Amino acid sequence: MGRVAVVPWRIVQAVPIAVGVTFLAFLMIHLIPGDPARTVLGTRATPEAIGALRHQWGLDEPWPVQYWRYLGRLLSGDLGQSLFYGRSTGSVIASVAGPTAWLVVYGTVLSLVLAVPLAVFAAAWRDRPFDHGVRMAAQVGLGLPDAWIGLLLILLFGLELRMFPVGGYGSGVLGHLESMFLPSLTIALGAAPVLIRGLRARLLEVLGADYITTARAKGLTEPRVLVRHALRNAAISAVTVLGVNIAWLVSGTVVVERVFAVPGLGNLLVESILRRDFPLVQSLTLWFALLVIAVNVLVDLGRALLDPRVDPG
Repeated sequence: MGRVAVVPWRIVQAVPIAVGVTFLAFLMIHLIPGDPARTVLGTRATPEAIGALRHQWGLDEPWPVQYWRYLGRLLSGDLGQSLFYGRSTGSVIASVAGPTAWLVVYGTVLSLVLAVPLAVFAAAWRDRPFDHGVRMAAQVGLGLPDAWIGLLLILLFGLELRMFPVGGYGSGVLGHLESMFLPSLTIALGAAPVLIRGLRARLLEVLGADYITTARAKGLTEPRVLVRHALRNAAISAVTVLGVNIAWLVSGTVVVERVFAVPGLGNLLVESILRRDFPLVQSLTLWFALLVIAVNVLVDLGRALLDPRVDPG
């Protein structure tokens, strides 16, 4: 199987996963107490009005029938109508996808800016104070919840120093960069420890290889050995770690967007659950799952392109 053939093969493997995600999302949202019709009409609505709206939305039918109809619409490309917004869930999701995309990309860039230099210097100065400090910081960072990190950043940089906005999305590129810095940094601080540990461990393995010894014997400077030889070869495993981090970033946006009031997919998911907007919750869950699957496919393709020895099958 060719290296590029990993893409269609992984997509085929992802189909049953996506179907399973739709079923779990459908089941869990229907297990949540509450009636979307009553939520929309209010507490003073009559039982007749609530019953009529439930019948209009098809909520009075058995769960298997509702799920079967949902799958039928899904196969035809129809993600359903939002009960709260009264329009297609696809258009609702598209209207708030930008902030989430900014958050994931911005957070990934910041995590790389933080993790790569720290991992390289920690590996180069193994068992020295700097290495011990980086390892301790990474260990502590693994146990810190995103919500707590976000609140600390808001208190320090938003309220105390007043350097960055504490919420919203901003307008224009510069506005997005400024408004999304703290939420993106929150995500980066949560993802960087895993990347630091994985990249440092791989660098230590590479630095002990024979070709690194040969490169040093040829008189190459240590920075050139680290960047040109060690880091390049360690990047293959780092791509896998980065892919796992990005997949984690996608799921982590739910908490971060809520803390910083970012009008993205994560915030919309929480609000849709509170409103009992079943079709929108199902569509959002499916989109999150597809994003994670897409990241995993890209990681597999990247590893296959970087290292021909990787079997894409």
